[in-house]
Amino acid sequence: MTNDESVLTRRSVVAGAVVAAAALSACSTYGKENAAPAPNPAPTGNPTTPGRPAGNALAKTADIPVGGGVIVGDTVVTQPSAGTFVGLSSTCTHAGCTVASVSGGTINCPCHGSKYKLDGTVSNGPATKALAAKTVRVVGDSVVPG
Repeated sequence: MTNDESVLTRRSVVAGAVVAAAALSACSTYGKENAAPAPNPAPTGNPTTPGRPAGNALAKTADIPVGGGVIVGDTVVTQPSAGTFVGLSSTCTHAGCTVASVSGGTINCPCHGSKYKLDGTVSNGPATKALAAKTVRVVGDSVVPG
């Protein structure tokens, strides 16, 4: 192989890579400019929430264990002691991730490992600030915003 042939081969490889990258880029954006955004799915609960009750209730009191809690959308509802319900933001104060579970007596963020006590105060960092409080109250057998 001569020097000229080797340059030509390199050029064709680089040119081919540029064409492939352009094609992939075009495919990934095709039709998006006119497409309507995908609708948000209706809340159906998550692994820590048995299901959202009807109306504006966040959860049934019976579904929130003493020493535990549930996550419903942007709200965490805990029951640190029997009959005491606490509402908290589900947004971690460290980096803004959404907390993912309430287990082992703590509210747990999957992003960097922050843990919060059931009253929202920091149990284990890197978070240094408590979860924001949200007002909740019990009406009948449900916990509602409020």
